[in-house]
Amino acid sequence: MIIRDITKYIEEIAPLNYAEDFDNAGLLVGNYKTEVFGVLVTLDTLEETVNEAIAKNCNLIISFHPIIFSGLKKLNGNSYVERVVLKAIKNDIAIYATHTALDNSINGVSAKIASVLGLTNTKILIPKKGIINKLTTYVPFKNLNEIKEALFSAGAGNIGNYDNCSFINEGESSFRGNENSNPVYGKKGIVQNKKEVQISIIFEDKNKTAILKALRQNHPYEEVAYEITLTENIHQNIGMGIIGELPNALEEKEFLYYLKKKMQTDCVRHSGFIQKRIKKIAVLGGSGSFAINNAKKAGADAYVSADFKYHEFFKAENSILLADIGHYESEQFTKNLLVDYLTKKFSSFAIILSEKSTNPIHYI
Repeated sequence: MIIRDITKYIEEIAPLNYAEDFDNAGLLVGNYKTEVFGVLVTLDTLEETVNEAIAKNCNLIISFHPIIFSGLKKLNGNSYVERVVLKAIKNDIAIYATHTALDNSINGVSAKIASVLGLTNTKILIPKKGIINKLTTYVPFKNLNEIKEALFSAGAGNIGNYDNCSFINEGESSFRGNENSNPVYGKKGIVQNKKEVQISIIFEDKNKTAILKALRQNHPYEEVAYEITLTENIHQNIGMGIIGELPNALEEKEFLYYLKKKMQTDCVRHSGFIQKRIKKIAVLGGSGSFAINNAKKAGADAYVSADFKYHEFFKAENSILLADIGHYESEQFTKNLLVDYLTKKFSSFAIILSEKSTNPIHYI
């Protein structure tokens, strides 16, 4: 078992191309080819986390938050980040972070909150843009079905709840091979006109390499003509936040006590009561003030997230109940999610849930 085996499986639910541009998800310390003896799963990677990994004979830490977020110019041990990285390197411990790649997963951070709260009829709150591409290529008619099936098998042609989606257009191509060519149809140096079909098919960016490989392997031509364009489509199953419904509507104060108990938090900061029962809930793990308006537009009765600033509570405007449960508290079950997921695949391998709380905020 090497690091790549484990991270490849994680990336099935949290592909790195799901991560936001500002993020630093992926393997931060170590080599993908390193053999793994044990995995410690944590929310944050601190010095005490590395010590725990050493004590439990784990040489791979799977962390939600990346310990290296902005660039490191020196490794002198003068900050907690530098000390963590130095200790990990010294003890041959690799560190991998999922962060916003898992945030944007339909089975990720916010989905775990929704599950803990018992929400039903869930869907993504802010579907992600810029992740769906369109492949256009041209093939002889007799090769159409073979190539379509190869592309579908590689992950192309999926739109929401539909698969095997494509558009076909018939036309005529022309080409002439030079002296170094080896044309399937016609002869070198002579212009050929060939009846062909144009295939247009969409795909997620994460499948690009596999799809182009399938195209080249199954296309009969020596030179394959194709183009890839970024579409404006949003992906309904990729994005930030989750919105769903409680089985039964609750009075506002009753909901806040329910939230406090379920999310195991010592403090819930909230906006003023809106004098309505709470049933439709939007949730987003971590710093989620940017999505307040999204929750309002989605018709949520309450929005649960963290790190709301003073003036951001005014955005409730007596139309939604805003509830700030704390950053750590909103993401605390993420490591349980990862352990459960990894254990299903690597049932005979040491996948260990960190026992350490890395919450830097305390209440009195």
